[in-house]
Amino acid sequence: MDTLSTPDADPVLLREAERVRASGLLGESRLRDLFDYLVDKSAAGHSPKEIEIAIDVFGKTGDFDVSQDALVRVYIHKLRRALERVYSQASGADVEELQIQRGEYRLRVKPKAVVPLPRTRAMRPAWMGIALGSALCIALTLLWIRSPRSDLDLVRASPVWASILRDERPILLIVGDYYLIGETDSSMEVKRLVREFPVNSKSDLDDYVQQHPEAAEHYMDVGIRYLPTAVAFALRDVMAVLAPANRRVSVNLMSNVQPGSFKSADIIYIGYFSGMGMLQDLVFSGSRFSVGASFDELFDKIGKHTYTSQTAERFINVPPSSNGNAPYRDYGYFSTLLGPGGNTLMVISGTRDEGVRQIAEAFTNPVKLDELQQHTNLATPFETLLEVNALDGVNMTGKLLIQSKR
Repeated sequence: MDTLSTPDADPVLLREAERVRASGLLGESRLRDLFDYLVDKSAAGHSPKEIEIAIDVFGKTGDFDVSQDALVRVYIHKLRRALERVYSQASGADVEELQIQRGEYRLRVKPKAVVPLPRTRAMRPAWMGIALGSALCIALTLLWIRSPRSDLDLVRASPVWASILRDERPILLIVGDYYLIGETDSSMEVKRLVREFPVNSKSDLDDYVQQHPEAAEHYMDVGIRYLPTAVAFALRDVMAVLAPANRRVSVNLMSNVQPGSFKSADIIYIGYFSGMGMLQDLVFSGSRFSVGASFDELFDKIGKHTYTSQTAERFINVPPSSNGNAPYRDYGYFSTLLGPGGNTLMVISGTRDEGVRQIAEAFTNPVKLDELQQHTNLATPFETLLEVNALDGVNMTGKLLIQSKR
């Protein structure tokens, strides 16, 4: 059992602290400063809060927002890994370890368990049989505990989700909303709501008005956002997978997101291509695809082919015999890549509702994930394009078109 580093245990804690320092594995100065700080606090029986560490170690001010900046959590994660390296290289059965347990910011002393040797040669067969039997029972118990026992467990065990679930960064779900603008008449009364694709936030609207002075007289910020229907269904599927992560999971609108969030958290984007805003350049800078001007097209730069959604055209030139319910195509897109802070960026997107909903279903379904795993290594950055056959707003089937490494 772990023993808390109370004042009575200070000599052990300080001895192990010197062992860690002498190893030279702490690396950069900020990591060494964090370690020294935690040694002092832990020796005094104090577990500092995240904001205390941000102020005392990293020089932040009292208004530092730990929910938006994962600086402390990232360095705690680095320190845990450094401690693991120190003790993995240590020798001797009596070595005691310093650890930082999840959920707290203090050092604990954990003595390594020592297995007693059999006293006589005659006792060895019986002892070995008992030990092997016990080890086998423990192994089988752990295997039963850890093995997937439901569809959701299988999904969480997939390399696509395992990296995010194992990480210690906060998870930020960004939904691609539409920033709607009020169009006014001469009396400044709002007559209708309009959508300008370049305008995805208040600052975008200010920039747009400066570039188009004629719009200044009849465009007004009315504080109204629109979310595609598919986002609700995709959120339902994704949140079920993230439920046991035991980490801070927050949801924000793309129009409200600040650029700094792209570095401090693991990002999951859900929504249309047209709702990506500033995220679009980051997602497609290393992609084989590029998004068309109307956002209903995706161009494959390698295959030299354009995939165009038929969703907007499904009410145009519909054969009378179809009663207005002719089948049509849409496209769903999924990608994982490394963000600017070494964080994970996951994209669940598409041209319209049918594509977004189908791609979310595919990547939260264990059977579909197993099929996709056969085409590429899902543990490395990759991207996938699905063709969705739909009817009357309902996605019927999905067909894998392209899956490749990024």
